[in-house]
Amino acid sequence: MEKRRAIYPGSFDPVTYGHLDLVKRALSLFDEVLIVVAVNAEKQTMFTVEERLDFMRRAVKGLRGVKVDSMNNLTVEYAVSKKARTIIRGLRATSDFDYEFQMALTNRRLSMKVDTVFLMPSESHFYVSSRLIKEIATLKGDISYFVPKFVAKKIHERLYL
Repeated sequence: MEKRRAIYPGSFDPVTYGHLDLVKRALSLFDEVLIVVAVNAEKQTMFTVEERLDFMRRAVKGLRGVKVDSMNNLTVEYAVSKKARTIIRGLRATSDFDYEFQMALTNRRLSMKVDTVFLMPSESHFYVSSRLIKEIATLKGDISYFVPKFVAKKIHERLYL
């Protein structure tokens, strides 16, 4: 029997507890979740691809059925190359929906072999975004509730050392 495999793409700059919540939710639906750190030359990131891969690998250590990789091509092309029929996307609010819906329809047009599944994080992580966490950290706020400790430490080092 073929494994039910999904990919969960994103910049993960940095990984948050909201991201990890979605990974755990996806594991209840799929046999294997491949977290894919996207390389986007147009997007300014705080951390390199290698750092983000390391963060994610450390954050999901011990979760069975999870693998971490990176990509610099179209998401649907990557999914097809990994025999994943599903792309996981998180929806936090209605403001996310327009962009995510547009992307899902575009991906469907690019490949009918891949569908998109939208998951919502738990209420405790509903409002968390990487951008917001970086903004809080820049203003010297406590981000330990939103990200793993090793990530919070690296953000602090990056900003203040």
